[in-house]
Amino acid sequence: MRRNSGRSSVWNFLRVTAVVFAASSLLLVASDNAPERVPSYVSWSQETLAAASAGDAFRGMLLAKRCDHCHGSEGFSATGSTPNLADMDELAIWKELEDFRSHKRISRAMEPIAESLSSRDVADVVAYYSKLPVYTDPQDNRNFPGSRPGPGHAAIASHLVAFGDGERGIPPCQSCHGPVAYRPGVPSLMTQNSEYVLSQLEAFANRSRANDINMPMRTISTLLTEDERHALAEYYGSGLGLQPGSSR
Repeated sequence: MRRNSGRSSVWNFLRVTAVVFAASSLLLVASDNAPERVPSYVSWSQETLAAASAGDAFRGMLLAKRCDHCHGSEGFSATGSTPNLADMDELAIWKELEDFRSHKRISRAMEPIAESLSSRDVADVVAYYSKLPVYTDPQDNRNFPGSRPGPGHAAIASHLVAFGDGERGIPPCQSCHGPVAYRPGVPSLMTQNSEYVLSQLEAFANRSRANDINMPMRTISTLLTEDERHALAEYYGSGLGLQPGSSR
């Protein structure tokens, strides 16, 4: 059902997201002494949306064989630090691959792989991963789901997911990532490894990752405490993202 929302809703969401975080982003930029840096060369236009959505999933399956070692043959990694890609929205994967290709997202492993792909290859690979099911398969060796967080961390995370923290300017996680940890155009967290979620929150907080357009993740991750980042990683990594507001 979620896939029938149409690309127009994705386009509207992306524009709204830019407005929502503009004020907080400007404040953070003003206090940052580092040189101005373009976060991503991806520009969300109708042409871009069309190009990212025009992939051939069958051809992508063949290309993705080289990705199985890290991301798993079913799109679920056996290593907690490696992201799961099964059922990830194609626009979200496409942007990350484009950022790896242009060195806007840094990874010694992913940059050379992304650079070796043509524009058509990228579209085909993301079409394949976006169509993979998330249910368990006897042949996969997934790390997900991880252990459930303790009551304290579950309560902290569920509050941030559902309500955020208005006093600190932190919006609810579900306002961007969706009420069940999924929203078109945004990285899915509903079946993501906790170790990977934590590493990305920390990377955004310390600015070693800076490819978020309008700086929403750098802004929010910086405002979160270390304990809150751990709580959110455990929450999503255990699959609780499918039960928003749950603290048990």
